[in-house]
Amino acid sequence: MNDIMEKKQEQKIRTVQPACSICEDNGQVQVRLEMPGVDKDGIEVSVEKNELVIRGRPTINVTEGTYLIRERQTGEYIKRFIIDETIDRDKIQAVMNDGILQITLSVKETAKPRRIEIK
Repeated sequence: MNDIMEKKQEQKIRTVQPACSICEDNGQVQVRLEMPGVDKDGIEVSVEKNELVIRGRPTINVTEGTYLIRERQTGEYIKRFIIDETIDRDKIQAVMNDGILQITLSVKETAKPRRIEIK
């Protein structure tokens, strides 16, 4: 029930999906999200069941008046990713630097490919 209420509340607030890139290398998945105007105190990263959920509140004040050009969307950032059981939830790390949030997901050792020695 709380999930339904939370999703309805999210719909009332204008949300923006941040630009994102995902890269896998050496058993780690790097997720990078562009979140201009958000500092680390305005970000929440959580794992809810099988979802990685990222929320960010910008601290930039929206200028009132008539815009002649407005390319940047305003609102709260929200992005959701499905993660499977191969991700080690205890080793998820997040770092914010210059408007870029980098999240590192580690693949469990048991899920990594291994080479079988032939005797």
